[in-house]
Amino acid sequence: MKIINKVLFFGLAVSITLFGCDTDELHDLNINPQAVNEIDLNFMFTAAQLGSASGGSAGDNRYIDWRTNIGMTAYLIQHLANAGGGIAPGDKYTENFESNNAPFEFFYGDALKNISEVIRQTGPGGYDEGNKINTRNAARIMRVLNFHRLTDFYGNIPYFGALQGMDGVFFPEYDPQSEIYPHLLQELEEATAAISASNPDDGFARADIIYDGDIDKWKRFGYSLMLRLAMRVSDVAPQLANEYVTKAISGGVMESNDDNAWVPMSEGPSLWINQNGISRAFYPGDGGQPGYLSETLVDWLKGDATSADEVDPRLMVISGGIADWSAVAWTPYNTNPLEQKGMPNGYDAAGLEEIEGGPINQVETYSRINYLMLQRDSPYMLMNFAESAFLQAEALERGIGSGISGTAEAHYNEGVKGAMQMYTPFDESLAISDAEVAAYLSRHPYGTEKPALEMIGEQMWVSKFFNWWEAWSDWRRTGYPQLTPTNYPGNVTQGQIMRKLRYPAAEVATNENFQSGATLPDIFTTRVWWDTAD
Repeated sequence: MKIINKVLFFGLAVSITLFGCDTDELHDLNINPQAVNEIDLNFMFTAAQLGSASGGSAGDNRYIDWRTNIGMTAYLIQHLANAGGGIAPGDKYTENFESNNAPFEFFYGDALKNISEVIRQTGPGGYDEGNKINTRNAARIMRVLNFHRLTDFYGNIPYFGALQGMDGVFFPEYDPQSEIYPHLLQELEEATAAISASNPDDGFARADIIYDGDIDKWKRFGYSLMLRLAMRVSDVAPQLANEYVTKAISGGVMESNDDNAWVPMSEGPSLWINQNGISRAFYPGDGGQPGYLSETLVDWLKGDATSADEVDPRLMVISGGIADWSAVAWTPYNTNPLEQKGMPNGYDAAGLEEIEGGPINQVETYSRINYLMLQRDSPYMLMNFAESAFLQAEALERGIGSGISGTAEAHYNEGVKGAMQMYTPFDESLAISDAEVAAYLSRHPYGTEKPALEMIGEQMWVSKFFNWWEAWSDWRRTGYPQLTPTNYPGNVTQGQIMRKLRYPAAEVATNENFQSGATLPDIFTTRVWWDTAD
């Protein structure tokens, strides 16, 4: 009995001790006082804008541009050419797994992740519910920009169920591109209407590194993006295109180069976050990618000119001439516009020597990208006014939508002017005068040398220099310019220009929804839904 009493007494004592220690202080011991439960959503929005350019907010601003924007699409659409060195699967239609993976990994893992968190936390149940209305709706516009680029690369992608890992959705279903595009257009319609100068600022202007909180410019950006998406589906969903071209024009698209969407870059504090990823890929001592212009582009800019002043003035803006660019200096060898020479696509060094008739020094033979546009703090353009002008000209020519004022020729001419005069943010010396624009248009009047739609398509192509993934999408939709494919030995497309990227191998292997929902077969010549051009 004594033993039992001792046990009971001991249990009671322990219980009293434990209950006595059940304090708030002990409960808080397992809570990390340094843990972040709420992040400033304006900061996340800024990061998303930066990530939408070079992916810098993920800590590697060189990866996605170098692998995919440059390595794949700049060569596929024959703005650049490569005979060795760097990353260039698009030149000879070879496979580079990093070029395939980069958009999928970076868009979902960086910009879209940050954008989705801004939208989630300013929405129902979020810790900033009902606040930051302009930040929220600008984020919705940026979400459309990133998702449309992503689906244009691959076709069907996880969309409606994507970015819900916090809710336990780790392997989302794939959605058809034909269902994604209507929702993207609806999102643009709602978000662009909702962003307003009458809303409280809530830090938006300070967070916005593209337009510094200028609501009118945000609206024109949103409606210009709507015009782009509507025209992209015009061959496969004409009623949808008619509806949203009309809405975009009614809302008001970009009016001049003052509306261009630039993301500013800087030398520091971090070269992996703040610098321009395109520039870093080419910069001597950094990426060191060869920057030779394609023969296709150079010949198009030279046209049938017989004197230097007849050459398209953009040639000596886009190119700094035939030159050497080292970590020490830019050394030009030839800056005569008539004597610029592009490198043909689809050749290695031995092949170039064969067609050139003997050994050559590539540096002293071929024109390269102007180093003034490849500074590490050069701004990054997401979208330009010229595109909106060209798309309005196309819509008028094809009878798509309503409400577009003026003539197709007038919009075409405005587009050419905008495309020629948009480079001064890189360097003031890259200005092209109104007189030079007028002289060019006089030498190449609208719809005379070629059919109007072909001229529009070619001008859009040249206006997307640096924004090569968009130039590739334009080419896939319109078929312009009429590019001659390469056929390098061992290429993986049988000499056909690639039409989509392959999905990342890890996604194929781990997402059980891939086989039932992806755009298949998963090869480079499979076309996405809207790609019907010959």
